[in-house]
Amino acid sequence: MCGIAGWLDWQRDMTGHAAVVSRMAETLALRGPDGAGVWSAPRIALGHRRLAVIDVDHGHQPMAVRATDDDREQAVVSFSGEIHNFRELRTELTAKGHRFRTGTDTEVLLAAHREWGETAVTRFAGMFAYALWDIAQETLWLARDPLGVKPLYYAEQPSGVIFGSEPKALFASGQVAAEVDAEGLVDVFTVAAKRPGDAVFRTMREVKPGHIVRCDRRGAHEQRYWQVRSAPHEDDIPTTVARVRELLGRAVTEQVHADVPLGALLSGGIDSSAITALGAGALSAAGLDPLATYSVDFAGSEEEFSADALHDSRDAPFVQAVVGHLGTKHTEVLVEPAALLEESRTTLRARDVPGVGDLDVSLYLLFREVRRHLTVALSGEGADDAFGGYPWFLSETKQPTDNFPWSAGVQDRNAVLSAQLRPHLDLHARLDARYREALSEVPRLEGETGTDRRMREVYYLQLTRFLPFLLDRKDRMSMANGLEVRVPFCDHRLVDYVWNVPWQVKRLGDQEKGLLRSAVEDLLPAEVVHRPKSGFPVGKGSAYLDSVRAAVSDMISDSGSPAMELLDATTLRAMVDNKDWFNGSFTPPPILPRALQLDSWLRDYQVRVVL
Repeated sequence: MCGIAGWLDWQRDMTGHAAVVSRMAETLALRGPDGAGVWSAPRIALGHRRLAVIDVDHGHQPMAVRATDDDREQAVVSFSGEIHNFRELRTELTAKGHRFRTGTDTEVLLAAHREWGETAVTRFAGMFAYALWDIAQETLWLARDPLGVKPLYYAEQPSGVIFGSEPKALFASGQVAAEVDAEGLVDVFTVAAKRPGDAVFRTMREVKPGHIVRCDRRGAHEQRYWQVRSAPHEDDIPTTVARVRELLGRAVTEQVHADVPLGALLSGGIDSSAITALGAGALSAAGLDPLATYSVDFAGSEEEFSADALHDSRDAPFVQAVVGHLGTKHTEVLVEPAALLEESRTTLRARDVPGVGDLDVSLYLLFREVRRHLTVALSGEGADDAFGGYPWFLSETKQPTDNFPWSAGVQDRNAVLSAQLRPHLDLHARLDARYREALSEVPRLEGETGTDRRMREVYYLQLTRFLPFLLDRKDRMSMANGLEVRVPFCDHRLVDYVWNVPWQVKRLGDQEKGLLRSAVEDLLPAEVVHRPKSGFPVGKGSAYLDSVRAAVSDMISDSGSPAMELLDATTLRAMVDNKDWFNGSFTPPPILPRALQLDSWLRDYQVRVVL
C-alpha cells in the first residue's frame, strides 16, 4: 500500500534536502516495510516507503517515466494504493504505443498521465493517493481516489508545499507544527463530522476525496474530478439487482489479483460474506487455493455479550455458517480485553490524532494477526453506507432528525468540556453549522420531495462524513501492520450506480440492504442472507472497563495532565462512578477511552492549542 512523503520548494535547492525527505518517509516505514527510496531535483524531493504487492521485484519507487527519443525523465511519482483496473488501462495504453518495463500499476499511472495529463485520474478505478511531478511543466499533482480510501496530507508553505500519507511525515520535515484550533477540537470531541479537507491540525490540509491538487508557482489549487451525480433511476428491480451483482462481482474479481498472499476479513454479516463468496468464487475459477478468511472476537464474549442498537448478535455462529458453506480456510482471532488499553498508545501513533478507543485497538489486533499470514485482505467497508445498513437510515424515514443521523439522542455535548474551553467551543453550534454546510453540497434531484429527498441527504452525509471516518480508521490500523485492506464496496463505479437507486428498492423485502441481499442470496446460507445488521465487536469485558475507569481516575488526579485543561473533571468522575460512558441512541464510541487518548496525544505530540 505504501507511504508518500515529499517537499516542493521554489526557493530552496531540494537536492540538498533529500535527507530530510528520507527522514519524512522513514516515519511511514510501517506502511511500507519492503523498500525505501528518494528522488530529488532542484525544486522538489519525493520520498517513498513500499509495500510490495504487484510485481514484487520491479516496483521500486519513486518511479520515473522517460522520453522515448532521448531517455530524459519526464515525470516521477510516489504512489500509494492500487489502481484495480490497471490491466485494462495497460492494454489500452499499449495500443497507443506505450511500452512497459514492469508489471506494476505505478508504471501504468505514469503512462496514463503522459497520455492524458491530469485527466488520467478520471480513468482510474481503485484506492490510491499519489504525488506526481511533471518535470517539464514544473507542476506537482497531488491526487486522491474518489471515496478517499487512501490518505494524503499537505501543508502550504511560504515558498512551496510539504506533503505525506500521514501527519507524522509532515511533522518530520521540521517545518510543520502540531497545532490545533477550535475547529480541530470539534473533530477530536465528536465522531464522523469532519469536513472534507480538514486534517484536525490547523497547519495542514487533507486532499479531498475525488480531488486533485495542482501545485505550481502560483500556489496550491484544488480541482474536483469525481462526485456522485443525481439522476432518475430507470432500471426495473430485476435489472437493478443484476447490475449490482455485476458491478460488485467486477470489483471483487479485479481486487483478488495480487502477487502476495491474499485473504478476506469475515464477520458473518452480509457485507463481508458477499465479498468472501465472490472472492472465493474468483479464486476457484482461476484454479487457485481456497480463500483464507479471518474473524475477530473477544475472550469471554459468549458470556458477556449484550445486544444494543448496533450489535444484534454475536458473529461467531454466522462466520462458521459461511466458512462451512464456502469451504474457506478460516482463522478466528481472539482478543484479550486487557490488551485493549495496553495498545491504546500504539493506535494513537498510527492515527496521529485521538481515535475511538477499543474500536481502534481491536481492529489493530485483528490486523496484526492477519498480517502474520497475509499481505492483502478484502473487507466489506462501504456497503452500509451505499446500501443503507445502519439503523439510523430507517429512523430517518420515520422521524427525520435534521442533524447528522448517527448523532441522534446525543444530549449535552459540551458537558465534557472544561470551564476554560466552553467559551471558545460550543460543540452543538459548530456541528449544526457543519451539518448545514454538508446539506448545501447535496446534489439534488429536481422534483424530489419528502422521504426520497431526505434519504438522498442521508446517503450523502453517510458517503462524505461517516464513511471517511471508517476508511481512515481502517487505513491507519491496517497500515500500522503493513497490511493492505481492499474495499470492493468503495469502487466508485458501484457507488455511482447505487447512489440513484430509490430508498424503497435499496430496502427490498423491507430489510436493510435488501437490494444487496437479493444480489448475492444465491451465494450464501439463508441465515446469513437474512441476518440483521451487527456492527464490529466492541470490548465490554469487566476487566477492560475497570482498567479504563482506574486510568481516568488517575488522569483526573494528575495536576500535570494536559487533557484536564480541556475536560471537565466533575463530568468525567460521574462517568467513572456511574459506569455510564455512552451518549446517544446509537452508542457512539465511549468517551472515557477517548479522553485517555486525548491526554496521550497532547503529551506525545506536544500539541499546541490555539483558541
